[in-house]
Amino acid sequence: MSKVMIVDDDRTTVMLLQTLLELDGFDVTIVPNGSAVIATVEHSLPDVILMDYHLTDMYGVEVLRDLRAHPAFGQIPVIITSGMDVSDEAMDAGANEFLVKPFEPGDLPALFNKHIAK
Repeated sequence: MSKVMIVDDDRTTVMLLQTLLELDGFDVTIVPNGSAVIATVEHSLPDVILMDYHLTDMYGVEVLRDLRAHPAFGQIPVIITSGMDVSDEAMDAGANEFLVKPFEPGDLPALFNKHIAK
């Protein structure tokens, strides 16, 4: 079973995504803020991370840069999401993909599997 970490502070979105992804056979871990990501990654070792750009305590790209600098988790695929097109910034920070909200939740399993398979 592939492990997905969702880093987002929008509880409604997170609950919807968690339900849909679990129905598709993913093991989902939820992290509500950026400061808890590294510790949670160390514990859960996700196969892919879906992270919002705007978190309550920091920007997702800051968390992404920290992840990319960490030797043990630098290769974990990270997909950044935002309601604004900040794709250049996200990709420059090391994102594997960028999704503009609203995106189609039903597209996530195929997207995750594409990155997990690499």
